Amino acid sequence: MRVLSVVHDPAVTGGGGLFENVVVERGDHLDRWVVADGDAAPGDPTRWDAVMVFGGAMHPDQDGEHPWLRSEVSFIQQALEQGVPTIGVCLGAQLIARAAGAWVGPAETGEVGWFTVELNDDGEADRVLGSMPSRLDAFQWHYYTFELPENAVQLAASASARQAYRLGERTWGVQFHPEVDRNMLGVWFEHGAAELPKPVAEIEAETDRYLETWNAQGRALCNAFLDEAGRLSP
Repeated sequence: MRVLSVVHDPAVTGGGGLFENVVVERGDHLDRWVVADGDAAPGDPTRWDAVMVFGGAMHPDQDGEHPWLRSEVSFIQQALEQGVPTIGVCLGAQLIARAAGAWVGPAETGEVGWFTVELNDDGEADRVLGSMPSRLDAFQWHYYTFELPENAVQLAASASARQAYRLGERTWGVQFHPEVDRNMLGVWFEHGAAELPKPVAEIEAETDRYLETWNAQGRALCNAFLDEAGRLSP
């Protein structure tokens, strides 16, 4: 399959991390669009069998600071309209919601660090989210949230926020970060130390406890999405 990874500030965020590695390990073809570099939209989304949209330090409504967001949202709208299987992570999930016409904006409570996420019945039955356990110790780093787009089904939540949804039968969004690896988190902890809700040593200890399992769950989620994209491709 041909897979497009949409990333924003890869020098800091690490881009698609574990998910990009999974694509390559499967033998699929990976293209990358670095939106924040000002690169033009890569053309017709149907050139790809799957699209993955990742996170960034910016917010989904900051068009004034980041005018390229408009072209990215337009590209995502085209992918939705043309039925290209798509998954969004954190900012990516928020941008898909925006592209589908839903409200996005500041959350009442941000989440930075490790938080419990629980799948609901729809999540457990979903062909993609259902690849993960019903209860997760999930890594988060977000201050924004979203309303469910029309025709979307919520699949998971934490105590503070909506965490996953399916839009139609070809699009998924997750608020948590299943793509992170240890190197990515090391950079995040260095650059974002002031945002951490507890001393970095405590966050690192939690990461030591949870990351191996979290990476296995992230791989399962990515593989399930790519399997489903392959099933849906013409």
